[in-house]
Amino acid sequence: MRVRLPLYSRFLIWFLLNLLLLAAVFGTLVITEFRFDALMSSFAGERVQQVADVILGEIRTRDRDEWNNTLARFEEAYGIQFAIYDERYEHLAGAQLKIPEALREKARSLFRPGGDDRSGQPGMDPGGPPGEPRRFGGGRPDFGPPRSFFRSSDPPGYWAIVRAPLSVSERGRPQMARLIVHSRTLSAGGLFFDFTPWWLAGGAVLIISGLWWLPFVGSITRSVRQMTFATEQIAEGHFDVSVNDRRTDELGRLGGAINRMSVRLAGFVTGQKRFLGDIAHELCSPLARMEMALGVMDQRAGDSDREYLNDVREEVRHMSGLVNELLMFSKAGLKPKDAVLAAVNLAAVAQEVIDRECPDGAGVILKVPEHLTARADSEQLSRALGNLVRNALRYAGSAGPVTVSAQTEGSRVVLSVADEGPGVPPEDLARLGEPFFRPDFARGRETGGTGLGLAIVRSCTEACGGTISFQNRQPRGFLAQISLPASEGRPG
Repeated sequence: MRVRLPLYSRFLIWFLLNLLLLAAVFGTLVITEFRFDALMSSFAGERVQQVADVILGEIRTRDRDEWNNTLARFEEAYGIQFAIYDERYEHLAGAQLKIPEALREKARSLFRPGGDDRSGQPGMDPGGPPGEPRRFGGGRPDFGPPRSFFRSSDPPGYWAIVRAPLSVSERGRPQMARLIVHSRTLSAGGLFFDFTPWWLAGGAVLIISGLWWLPFVGSITRSVRQMTFATEQIAEGHFDVSVNDRRTDELGRLGGAINRMSVRLAGFVTGQKRFLGDIAHELCSPLARMEMALGVMDQRAGDSDREYLNDVREEVRHMSGLVNELLMFSKAGLKPKDAVLAAVNLAAVAQEVIDRECPDGAGVILKVPEHLTARADSEQLSRALGNLVRNALRYAGSAGPVTVSAQTEGSRVVLSVADEGPGVPPEDLARLGEPFFRPDFARGRETGGTGLGLAIVRSCTEACGGTISFQNRQPRGFLAQISLPASEGRPG
């Protein structure tokens, strides 16, 4: 089963997928394309160097037995491990670390005199004479503060090494040591990588992108929703709809086409109904003259001719019924705005219809609350309900009683006509109410009907501001429901 998503949701999902794609590309570049040491030197080099300067500066002023306390204080502050090793990687202070051999080899190649740590800080001072080391504290030579970053898998983690002098030997040469920083996470408590600016930048990008995209997406989906509603109304036969056609894109052209289509369809349908009404009105006079002539002939005809006259009279009556239904259909369709909506007592209207369509009342059960009212036109509602009851009695009266009931559903009142008949084929339900449409089983001459009964019901119901729906009952039967606005006023 395919899930239907609104266009608005599709745009948002596509936008989020776009962001995820960008994030994946950036992450891939960070992991595979950028060398970790160069990347971290750019982002974290200065922070690590500043912390290393503070640690080493404090250690130089303290006795060796106090070095562990100094390193422990920084470990607690950042949540990572600090250790000091000499040039031969002999442990001097801090955490006992399992230093990967690859890290040692890298440090040897980078931290030789004149070596480049690829962080923009050469081992020799570029400002002095070539080959002459810088001076550290009191004129003693210093090979500079090179640093390097490394990522390892055994043990897993991230490393930073800062090479700096701890003291000066008797010969005036600096005694070098390595401050090693190890973290299991990339952030290292914010020392290696501070995610906060990135989260803020990402959030800002997301907000700005959302503010940029939402008006654009909203305008498109708003137009699409409006056009969808308009076409659904047109499909239901409501042509008095229009959409915004002032856009300068394809949606504006589509909106203009929908407006023109609704106007032309309204003209076609109105013209058709007016034509049918005019034809029916013109047929009334000759049919009336035919019935009068048949009456005169019946008085003069002999017994052997009366059978033929009765057949002709039956045909004329059938034509008269068809003409009358055409007139009712055209009137209901052409003048829906003439309906006078007021509070109508549904029980009284239903009882009047039952007395008219079934005088003995034996085949109809009435279940309408006595004081239930709805906002409708009494004449139009009576005509619609009469057609429903007449159809139920005609097609299913022999299968069981026809039930007329009503109930309140929120702000609406639903008037129902149910029978125990065979129902209609499921594929025909959607077409019920179309002019001149009849299900296959109702096409026989013996059943009567013109295919306009339910069309009249729909037109009368819509003139009352209501809707009509049809469905088959289970295990058998047919149900027609008229939904009308509820009314709190007294019947007029």
